[in-house]
Amino acid sequence: MFRPVNFAGANVRPEACPPSVADGPHIQETARQLMKILVPVKRVVDYNVKVRVKSDGTGVETAGVKMSMNPFDEIAVEEAVRLKEKGVASEVIAVSLGVAACQETIRTALAMGADRGILVESDAELQPLAVAKMLKAIVEKEDARLVILGKQAIDDDMSATGQMLAALLGWPQGTFASKVTIEGGSMTVVREVDGGLETVVLTLPAIITTDLRLNEPRYASLPNIMKARKKTIDTMKPADLGVDPAPRLTVVKVEEPAKRQAGRKVASVAELVDKLRNEAKVI
Repeated sequence: MFRPVNFAGANVRPEACPPSVADGPHIQETARQLMKILVPVKRVVDYNVKVRVKSDGTGVETAGVKMSMNPFDEIAVEEAVRLKEKGVASEVIAVSLGVAACQETIRTALAMGADRGILVESDAELQPLAVAKMLKAIVEKEDARLVILGKQAIDDDMSATGQMLAALLGWPQGTFASKVTIEGGSMTVVREVDGGLETVVLTLPAIITTDLRLNEPRYASLPNIMKARKKTIDTMKPADLGVDPAPRLTVVKVEEPAKRQAGRKVASVAELVDKLRNEAKVI
């Protein structure tokens, strides 16, 4: 779009101002920078709910329990929406894999600012490798150039899907990201490691997994929640993506952690050292 420009009092119409030869590469470069961002979102037991193990020890009780979007995935959605707001991305696509109720999780992402959703519906237990394979197929189908995932899900804490997806696609990855900057065809990621912070530079396309300090997710406003109801959610099955979701790992037993024993007061440092050495066996 070209606006009228005034030269010495003369109004020049927009159609009289075609783009110059110099403008062409700039426009092409801008088009290259815009990209689709894929954000996987997982439906998990709400983090405010006390998790209970099933009486038969086969897993965690989910019947009648409040479910919500994985908190780390909320951070991923927020970062993707911010990149779009900066003009870096053209579209944000929220993807969820699981039962039909996962549509609610996608709607939450749409209310936060994602443009459309994809649900891969399956009643089977979906483990990280199967999820990564299905995400790979969706990435290739959508021609996405950036995938932003939460660093882990709070239900299984595996922290594996992002890394597996990067390996399957052969893309560079920046895990545990606390800061993301995109310039042209490269991305700078500040990531949290045991010793502090590490900065890596990635060439797009790439995979990012988010840490807690990356951002603070926005609350979805009522108007955006209403708009989210009208946004598109495409539904497919694992077979449509050519993936067999059958689990490769078997859970033998799930147990609650042992209850912590009550603390005890000691009268002196010497008594503390004696108990740590002779009772706790830690020194």
